Formats: sequence, C-alpha cells, structure tokens
Amino acid sequence: MAVNLPPPDPQSLHTVAGVELGVAMAGIKKPGRKDLLVVRLAPGAAVAGVFTRNRFCAAPVVLAKKHLRNPVRALVVNTGNANAGTGKEGLKRALLVCESVAKNIQCKATQVLPFSTGVIMEQLPSEKLIAALPSLKPGSWLDAAEAIMTTDTVPKAFSAKVKLSGGEAVVTGIAKGSGMIHPNMATMLGFVATDARVAPGHLKKMVKAVADKSFNCITVDGDTSTNDSFLLIASGVGVEVKSEKDKKALETAVLEVSQQLAQAIIRDGEGATKFVTVTVERGRNEAECRRIAYAIARSPLVKTAFFASDPNLGRILCAIGYGGIGDLDTGKVGLFLDDVLVAKGGARHPAYREEFGVKAMRKPEFTVRAVLNRGKAAATVWTCDFSYDYVKINAEYRS
Repeated sequence: MAVNLPPPDPQSLHTVAGVELGVAMAGIKKPGRKDLLVVRLAPGAAVAGVFTRNRFCAAPVVLAKKHLRNPVRALVVNTGNANAGTGKEGLKRALLVCESVAKNIQCKATQVLPFSTGVIMEQLPSEKLIAALPSLKPGSWLDAAEAIMTTDTVPKAFSAKVKLSGGEAVVTGIAKGSGMIHPNMATMLGFVATDARVAPGHLKKMVKAVADKSFNCITVDGDTSTNDSFLLIASGVGVEVKSEKDKKALETAVLEVSQQLAQAIIRDGEGATKFVTVTVERGRNEAECRRIAYAIARSPLVKTAFFASDPNLGRILCAIGYGGIGDLDTGKVGLFLDDVLVAKGGARHPAYREEFGVKAMRKPEFTVRAVLNRGKAAATVWTCDFSYDYVKINAEYRS
C-alpha cells in the first residue's frame, strides 16, 4: 500500500492543448487492462529527454534517442514487456510498432518515440501492439497514467498552472515506477508536458536540470533500470516563453510536477511502508553530499531498520563512513532523526534515548539528516523501507 499517496483526482489534472492521448488494451501480459498508450503531438512541438545509463539499455531507448533528432509527432508506450535484452530482434519489433503508429497518424516512423516497461529479456509482442492500435480510445491523463503501470499500486499524475508574461501555461505529467529504481538520470518512465512554446535548446537544458533535482534524487532498491526515460514536451500551442523570468517560472512549475512524480514513485515503492527523506548538510560540495545520502538511502541494512522502526542507527553511521569521502572527519559528524539529535561528534549523543528514535521511525514519514560539518553544500534524496512484501513482489513478479 502506497505511503500517503491517494489516487489522483481526475479534476486536478489539466488538459494540455496540443497533446492527444489514446489508450488501448493490447493484452501484452494480462488481458483486460490498459497497457498501450499513444501520445500524439501537435506539429512543431518541442521534445527533450534523458535516458538510462545502463549499458544494457532497452531497444525502445536506443530508438527513442535516435528518433529524438527529428521533429517528434508521437510517443508509443507499452507496459508488460520491457523489450530489453532482446538484441537486433527487439530493435526490429520496436521499429515495426513505430511504423504502424506513423502510418495511423501520417508521419514518418522516425518521428515516433517508443517506450516500454515490464519483464526484461522477452521479445516484444509487436503483433499485439499493432493489432490494438485501431482500438485506441481518447483518454485522460489518468487513463494514460494507468496504461503505463507495472507493479505500481497507484497511478501517478500531477498538474500545475503557471503565469507567464503572455498568459497562463499548463504543466501535466505522469510517471510509472515502483521497483528497479536507482536512476542515473530519471525514473523508469516519466512524461511531463506543457502547452507553452519553448525553444528546443532551452527545453534540453530544462529537462536535465529538472531530472537532476527530481528523478535523480530517488532510490527504492539501488537497481538502475534498462528502460529509464524522462521526456519533457512543449506542444507550443500556448503562450510563448520569452523572458528569463518566464523560463524560470516555467522550470519551477515543471520541477514541482516532476518532484511530485518522483516522490510518488518512492511512496509507492514495492512493499513500502515508510517514506524517508535523507538530507546531508554542510558538505564541501553537492556531489559528496549526494554520495553520502545515497549510501544511506540504498543500504539494505538501513532500509530494513526503517521497516522495523528499529533505531539501529550505527547502520547509518556505517553508511556515511563508506560513502566515498576519503578525508571525512567522523569526529565532526552529527546525525538527526527528524529533530532528535542522535549522534554528535561522531558518537551517540548523551541525551539521546532509544525510545526517541523508535517514536520518530514509527511514523510513515520521517527525515534522516546527516551533518558533515566540512562545508556549506547540501543534498536531499528520497527513499523507502524494505519490507517482507518487497521480496514477495519480486519473487512472484513473472508469475
């Protein structure tokens, strides 16, 4: 059950002009569920993306990166099959789907970006996807979010509106992800769209900057997916982004939606019962703070302690110690659970009592804060606990 993550309110999700959504049931893994999404974009839309750094990246990622060099007219997304570890045949099948989508909307196959998620090392049933294309029905953003889910228990979709100098712009995004989450750029699949008109060059800068502060700040299990993709779409049919003030305002709105999506992935982490913010402060630079934060956030020993509400906090100090700072002075390190000072000067604080730690960790949401006392930089990542259900979900994933 997701941690403090209710299903999206359909009324809160704003339509994005210039973006048309179509959803179908292709029967890829399970019959009777939405598993195919096609997103049609207005001519002239700008699209930018960041992708997994996993060297075994999926066939759709290879094609999407290649096709992104062209004016993009559509996205095609399937769940139930990742089309990863499938060699040349996987590329062939992904391209067949792109060709079929292109024929339906009268564009070139190289203007279609494919995305897939699901089981790895099984060939994509492209014939099922192609056969389902004529049955596509107009869908909402909620329908789209549902159509890309795998082990997610809750669809993930958020919206925002922002005032620019020429009028109001809309930002709406969806994402999926629950396990195999420890990206080097994004989450498993994330799509954020705005109706604003944005220069392609600026959109490329924006997608990277936003990913680094949202999808690049999460970990469920330390595994970087083969299919990680985050796409930012500007349909261009709305107000133009003109000034630096406009650019900053739009980026803030896109970041807000993206952070909500990224945090929703952690709240819905496989088997998660706790949502934990890990902040590392007073480091020499953001990079080292991020390394320490991730060392804490992805440690199985730390995460199982979170699940048990067991303040075995030496595990956190251990993670800080192996986090990659060779000249760290442990005698200066402090550690907090929410506002409870646990350790000071690298050792247990004399006033700390274990019941204080238990009380903090029993909450469904709490913060771990490490203070390095060696500089002015800081970084925050979001993680969840490891429960019995994490093992059960992944042991039964293909059944």
